[in-house]
Amino acid sequence: MADIEDTHFDTGDSGASTTYPMQCSALRKNGFVMLKSRPCKIVDMSTSKTGKHGHAKVHLVGLDIFSGKKYEDICPSTHNMDVPHVKREDYQLTCISDDGYLSLMSDNGELREDLKVPDGELGTQLKQEYESGKELLCTVLKSCGEECVIAIKTNTALDK
Repeated sequence: MADIEDTHFDTGDSGASTTYPMQCSALRKNGFVMLKSRPCKIVDMSTSKTGKHGHAKVHLVGLDIFSGKKYEDICPSTHNMDVPHVKREDYQLTCISDDGYLSLMSDNGELREDLKVPDGELGTQLKQEYESGKELLCTVLKSCGEECVIAIKTNTALDK
């Protein structure tokens, strides 16, 4: 028997899965699904009738929740598809660093500085509104080990 003291583990991951299975026919529009190993929001789905010897097929069209890229897949309605665990959280923006990282504060006062300013129009709008002195709330979407800011809104709770 090997000595137990010699065992060394580098990570302390809980081992929880980032996805769970769901029958294809139970998926709905505006829900989430994994298409081509990417977490996607379903924007369109249609079901074809059963053939002479086959299953009904479900045609799924989804947009990647992080990049916005379009993905499609066809799967028999009786088969299972992976559905990602998606968590959305609002953070208050406290500052933007010179190297493009956001300083965000959660409801319980914890600070995090590991997210970059989003690319494109949203990032430009975020910088402009922050520089004009507005108090902003950033909505962060987390799924499959990825996180990014997907929306911003003016914090109205401070006015009350």
